[in-house]
Amino acid sequence: MYLQKKEVVAYIGVGSNIGNRQENLEKSIEEMKKMRSTRVSKISSFYDTEPVGFVNQDRFLNAVVEICTFLSPRELLNNLQQIEIVLKRKKTRRWGPRTIDLDILFYGNYKIQERDLVIPHERLTERAFVLVPLAEIAPFFVNPASGQKISWHLAELRSKKG
Repeated sequence: MYLQKKEVVAYIGVGSNIGNRQENLEKSIEEMKKMRSTRVSKISSFYDTEPVGFVNQDRFLNAVVEICTFLSPRELLNNLQQIEIVLKRKKTRRWGPRTIDLDILFYGNYKIQERDLVIPHERLTERAFVLVPLAEIAPFFVNPASGQKISWHLAELRSKKG
């Protein structure tokens, strides 16, 4: 019996701090629109943010994109990595500067733990640069790892920061 793949809503974190940050985000979103079996359904505002981890670098511009896709998580990851290559991302150091960074934050309600693919993204609840744009476009999305809404995670993060 043939089973048709089901369309899944996924959220992609987008960030840049090298070159024309806004242009890099816009180009990456245009490339996402070209992915087969995928459509971009929502785009958050762009947010100017401080770097996290390695802080001795330029500020980032961040956003979150909601897509609807028939691609598997692995196919989606491969497509996003190809977009990073097209936009000339070079991995120099962990959390270092980059022309573009594309992260799968959520893929439906799936939980995946593989060496090179972890969904939901493991540190998203600690990062305002992810939660703020995500809450803008999907405040009621429930994180399958915690069972909490994105708006709850953002309020929790803000209460910890004072």
